[in-house]
Amino acid sequence: MFARSSTLTAQKSSIDRGIAFGDELMSELLEIEGCVGMSLLVDRAGGRCVATSSWQSEDAMRASESRVPPLRKRLMGAFGATDLTNEEWDVVVMHRLHRAPEGARARVGYLSGDAARADEWGDIFKSLLPTIESFSGFCSASLLLNRDSGRAVANVIFDSETALEQSRDQATRIRTRAAGRMGAEIMDVAEYELAFAHLRVPELV
Repeated sequence: MFARSSTLTAQKSSIDRGIAFGDELMSELLEIEGCVGMSLLVDRAGGRCVATSSWQSEDAMRASESRVPPLRKRLMGAFGATDLTNEEWDVVVMHRLHRAPEGARARVGYLSGDAARADEWGDIFKSLLPTIESFSGFCSASLLLNRDSGRAVANVIFDSETALEQSRDQATRIRTRAAGRMGAEIMDVAEYELAFAHLRVPELV
């Protein structure tokens, strides 16, 4: 499974309009062969939003590129955004305990390191899943890799803002130790509202 993420900075007053457009966008994406879903993360305080589409294969993701730019332009318009960056990923880990409810929150860790160790990163992340799953309010966890750039994104979803906050200190310790084992640098950690999650990626552990 593969994924493409588009990160933009929204006008805060347009975030609800952007979320509403997200449902329409997903319907249009699903008409493209090989697309299996989409998720949307939003940070109402800072304006950063991340739309991620999932694809059955790398070929399908690449073949979609000619049809996606007009959809990105409309997404930017809905959010009132003036900048947008895209990244493509190999989905190497996906584990769900249960579906995320309304009001779910996400913590996303952005890492960078040696691309030659990408497969090892997946194994290290899998070894952490029992501990991560023990967090109160845990819903799901995933690891996305860009094998060319050596970048990775670790996502952990919680069923509420309270659960996200309660896990923060322990998650910091686990992330720091994991990055050390991976030989990776933690570039950023962000917390988001999970506006919707319909990636439809199967269990990959």
